[in-house]
Amino acid sequence: MPGRRTDRVGVLIQRELSEIIQRELKDPRVGFCTISQVQVSTDLKYADIKVSVVGDKRQKRKSITGLKSAAGFLRREVVQRIGLRHAPELRFELDDSVDQLMQIDRLLKQVHTEEENSFPSDNEPTQPN
Repeated sequence: MPGRRTDRVGVLIQRELSEIIQRELKDPRVGFCTISQVQVSTDLKYADIKVSVVGDKRQKRKSITGLKSAAGFLRREVVQRIGLRHAPELRFELDDSVDQLMQIDRLLKQVHTEEENSFPSDNEPTQPN
């Protein structure tokens, strides 16, 4: 049962953070990003936030740096909106699972293409031995 409350708080933090970042955060370093996951500690002191950022490595680093520097503002806004007594410390980290999925997809397509090229198709006549 102790996980249910932290899960609910995590979902609320994720929803509010997404809206605040999209509509109110004015930091030019923060590019197009999505809050992919929020895990809240059992004592509600920490919230580990995974952020997926669109762009190259430089843009991703800049976005995470911008979010970390805006953590105080984001923390205050989230607490006001959710109504928590104590504000959890927001700890941002880059979520590279989307990049990994794209890499896996690319590799699977490459293998599929190589298999198609190595086997004769049904329309090609086969030569007898």
